[in-house]
Amino acid sequence: MIEFFQQNTTAIYWFLGVIIPSIILYISIDKGYKKIIEKAKLKGFEDFSFIKLIARILKVFIILFVMLFITFYLVDKKHYGFLTDNIKTITYLSIVAIFTIVFGTLSNTLFNRTIKLKNNKKENPTSYKFLKYVTTSTIYILGIVLAALAFPALKGLAQTAVGGAGILAVIIGVASQEALANLIGGFFIIVFKPFQVHDIIKVTDTMIGEVMDITLRHTIIKNYQNKMIVIPNAIINKEKVINYNLGDKKCCQWIEVGISYDSDIDLAKEIMRSEAEAHPNLIEFRTMLQIKNKDPKVVVRVVSLDDSSVTLRAWAWAKDYQHAFNMKCDLYESIKKRFDKEGIEIPFPHRTLVFKDNNPNNLLND
Repeated sequence: MIEFFQQNTTAIYWFLGVIIPSIILYISIDKGYKKIIEKAKLKGFEDFSFIKLIARILKVFIILFVMLFITFYLVDKKHYGFLTDNIKTITYLSIVAIFTIVFGTLSNTLFNRTIKLKNNKKENPTSYKFLKYVTTSTIYILGIVLAALAFPALKGLAQTAVGGAGILAVIIGVASQEALANLIGGFFIIVFKPFQVHDIIKVTDTMIGEVMDITLRHTIIKNYQNKMIVIPNAIINKEKVINYNLGDKKCCQWIEVGISYDSDIDLAKEIMRSEAEAHPNLIEFRTMLQIKNKDPKVVVRVVSLDDSSVTLRAWAWAKDYQHAFNMKCDLYESIKKRFDKEGIEIPFPHRTLVFKDNNPNNLLND
């Protein structure tokens, strides 16, 4: 080991003299632009796309320089001519990488500005969010294809992929994969709009919440426990989705309570009606004729006669799902307190235990 260092002292110094400063410079750029952004935020600036773009380009240049240095340094001098002949390839790859990063960043910046503008105007940004993912992915895929053209072994494959027949072959090859199914599912969601970003949807009884994003692969829902649920687009397209924001947002909330057979049904119905009508989230949903006829604002009916209870249901309307859910929780509490006060029993399961003793000696002793 010592002999190796003695023979290659100059080479090691050169190697460390280039690699270490490059690493330090890379880290300095990475941390430096973040500090600049933090200071700019304190002064009220919001758009930092240009700073991020410059930082990315500089970091790409550093990586390319280090790779070029290592390549020239580790290869024998007799191969320098070969490397020099391929310097055009390295330059071409550098230009492709820089342009790909620049166009990708600019695309993201423009779409982010448009999405922010839509949010400020309280307009739905779903289509622009989805187009942002499509455009950015297309730019980077095109950059990879153009980079592949620089290598003779991959040139034929890249040219075929770019051609119409190649694209068809790629689509057919991927069609059986779940990725394409999710991608097509995402397009269907954007085109037919069964739901959009910020809509409240119900996929199953355990998946209810606000749509936060629709990407190429999946849809993100934030439930009422503030947890993010990620559902692949291919799966959510197969489900029966309830959209509480589609069409009329008014929501009819069922308030169901079971009472014992000995309880006063009329009194229980009146309690449920009065408690519901007193709730601030309840809205008027009667027609003018119903109001004229003095029909009750909240209808309460017996909906089933069960084994140990009589089930009553109240139909209470709220302006949207969130208000309806809050109203339901409040009414269950207030109705329970009123039932306890008025002597209305809410039955609970009873169990009868029968003990049998088949020992005749015990029977004689009794």
